[in-house]
Amino acid sequence: MTPAARVACAIELLDAVLGTQRPADRVVSEEMRRRRYMGSKDRNAVGDQVYRALRHRARYDWWLKVAKLPLDARGWIVADVAAHAPDTVSNVFSGGRFGPEPLNPYEQRLVEAIELHSLQPKEMPQSVLLEVPDWAVKPLQDALGDSIHEELTAMLRSAPMDLRANTLKTDRDGATAALAEEGLTTALTPHSPIGMRVWQRKPLGGFAAFREGLVEVQDEGSQILSSLVAAEAGMHVVDLCAGAGGKTLAISAQMGNKGRITACDIYPAKLERAKERFRRAGVQNARARAIEGTRDRWFKRHTDEFDRVLVDAPCSGTGTWRRNPDARWGRTAVDLEELTALQDQILHRAASIVKPGGRLIYGTCSLLNCENEERVAALIERHPDFSIMSVKEIVDLEGCDPFLKLSPARHGTDGFFGAILVRAESSPTEVSATESSPVES
Repeated sequence: MTPAARVACAIELLDAVLGTQRPADRVVSEEMRRRRYMGSKDRNAVGDQVYRALRHRARYDWWLKVAKLPLDARGWIVADVAAHAPDTVSNVFSGGRFGPEPLNPYEQRLVEAIELHSLQPKEMPQSVLLEVPDWAVKPLQDALGDSIHEELTAMLRSAPMDLRANTLKTDRDGATAALAEEGLTTALTPHSPIGMRVWQRKPLGGFAAFREGLVEVQDEGSQILSSLVAAEAGMHVVDLCAGAGGKTLAISAQMGNKGRITACDIYPAKLERAKERFRRAGVQNARARAIEGTRDRWFKRHTDEFDRVLVDAPCSGTGTWRRNPDARWGRTAVDLEELTALQDQILHRAASIVKPGGRLIYGTCSLLNCENEERVAALIERHPDFSIMSVKEIVDLEGCDPFLKLSPARHGTDGFFGAILVRAESSPTEVSATESSPVES
């Protein structure tokens, strides 16, 4: 493909993303598959431009408003080319075969303004400079303090693909060697002892090491959060918001396939995907259980039963914005209030099924205090038989005591929060049947 054809394709893919509520990565992957004529270099170039435009959406929108242009895919790409490849503008927007239409006068003035002033003139508001919605500025400032610019700048960089060696079948050295034999070079993750990092963009399904269950896709931060469960052989564990089972797989490996893991979720389709992953990974001690939310009688039947309960709670996803740049624009302040209320209800239910002496592990992929430390404090106020155990007893990482607080700038991972709460040895729990919010994944 010519550079102009790649730009035209990027506009088409962005149009498809804007035309749906589905996650951008799924839309882009499907659109790429439809274009079988595209080579790997074309796919990488187009994908890079699409995701760069999504990461800089606030700045591009600001410039488009100044230029009195529509806030659409073409406008974003015009701004993107002007900012990152200004010398190619006239060639790309020439109206040639397979390329985009020539610039109109308003677009030409936009290009000239960006070339003259860069993407961040002094009059640009803070939320635009930080590439976040207005509602998120204060909670992010409260959570990140003086490091807010460093962390949110890191959020604008492309995220690598992290893999976890499936220790039910191999170790990290074995997984690394198997991938290398197939031509995929990996680097060791700096914090997780079973993780590998991949910067090449290749479909993992094409590798035998993946199909045979030697490796799983899992961000290093998620691997570390999973390690907080510290499950042992013979334990009874529940992954309460299991989704497609990524952390269930990691926990099974911790247990050496001995004991029982129950993977719960309100979405049966996700649990079906989890079952497929269990089979591929050789997991034999996990079962999937669809529940109807926090009102499900399943909680009453399993009061005081589990040695470990993992709650990877539904959250704002602020920690994953570098990986899912479109997600930052899908929430509002009202959504955040609803999420924190839901987190409290899920934690209340989760506390009821932890056995005396057992542990509740709470995690989010959020950077916000209101979803993290404040929810832990609310749980302890409601359930004073729980106390905080420092994560330092399991992982020793900078800035992680007593809670796990991972971030892109400091640790090179997605943003993750984790807390370990230990229930007193003797503490009966009553479960009300009146609350009815769903458990989401």
